[in-house]
Amino acid sequence: MRLRQWLFQNFREVSRLLSFEEVDFPVLESEALFIRKAGEEITQQLYNFEDKGGRRVVLRPEITPSLARLVMKQGKSASFPLKWFTIGQCWRYERMTRGRRREHYQWNMDIIGISKVRAEAELIYAIVLLFERLGITAQDVGIRVSSRKVLQAALDKFSIPKALFTKVCVIVDKLGKIPVDEIEKELTSLGVSIEAVKGIVDVLSLTSLTDLEGALGSDGEAVADLKKLFSLAENYGYSQWIQFDASVVRGLAYYTGIVFEAFDREGKLRAICGGGRYDRLLSMFGGDEVPACGFGFGDAVIIELLKEKGLLPDLLQKVDCIVFPLDAALEGPASTIASSLRRRGQSVDLVEDRRLKWVFKHCERVNASRLILVGSSEWERGMVRVKNLSTREENDVKLDELDQFL
Repeated sequence: MRLRQWLFQNFREVSRLLSFEEVDFPVLESEALFIRKAGEEITQQLYNFEDKGGRRVVLRPEITPSLARLVMKQGKSASFPLKWFTIGQCWRYERMTRGRRREHYQWNMDIIGISKVRAEAELIYAIVLLFERLGITAQDVGIRVSSRKVLQAALDKFSIPKALFTKVCVIVDKLGKIPVDEIEKELTSLGVSIEAVKGIVDVLSLTSLTDLEGALGSDGEAVADLKKLFSLAENYGYSQWIQFDASVVRGLAYYTGIVFEAFDREGKLRAICGGGRYDRLLSMFGGDEVPACGFGFGDAVIIELLKEKGLLPDLLQKVDCIVFPLDAALEGPASTIASSLRRRGQSVDLVEDRRLKWVFKHCERVNASRLILVGSSEWERGMVRVKNLSTREENDVKLDELDQFL
């Protein structure tokens, strides 16, 4: 819990620095919110069931659809742009591996109501800022960037029907995860010609914007958006973190524009986080078409990376004061002292019915700063003994002067 709260505090602080507001959503959602017909992996991983009212419900596997529902509920009263973040629990029924759990927490940041690439640039900056706060460098981690419009342009080039777009996205998202011939086999099973399959795979193998421009031309939205993003990255100062990689399409069907994912450069872990633009998600659920983009950043992979790099913080329990009555008759005065210290903002552990040797060991276990001993002779003089556990200094202190030793 100390590690989790430390990570969450960093999530919240980065969100605050970018002036995002925290929101939350139910963990139990309507199944219909997550059932889409694109063959996405996520639809096979739902913890779904029927509740007592006969409704089909699901433990949320991701957060973005819930966010879309809330934006729609806000309706005309919402003042765009919305800059929201959440740290929520998610569940996916899948095989557990390193950095992949069936139950995890996820930091989401989303910008609703901005169509310009500035929104994506801000989100990627938030991710970089988080990495920097955790001690991770651009030598440790990179962020691959592409656009769904790259794939759309490739499909248009080979006259592939738009109706196949989302299914193709789901298949080509497996590039680098399964052999290319398997990708080609799945694409041809959709009715895509061998020539088109080869052409699509060739385009998605590009890692240079110059080569992309040569393949697709310079007048398309995909190239213009990506050029703008890389230009903004220079302004923000994180250009060394990002690289163009046309194979990045992300596995969720609702992305429409720029997509990105962070990876460890040693290639030992799965994607650390990912996201992109999803301008049509609200309209998929019957709302207005509102420009939007966001990312999800899970707690599992980043912890594995911090372990790998030796960057996990030393998060020992920390207590300001241990108060210990040396006599059972002094329990009342000890309680009064503990209560007074707590009201002054001190964390205090009140210990009773123990031997002094145990108390000293307990002080070490909880990294206490001070031990306050309530003894009969001192108490009769209106004093307590205060032991500074780092310097080993001891002083008899009047109760009204205790603040000087805190």
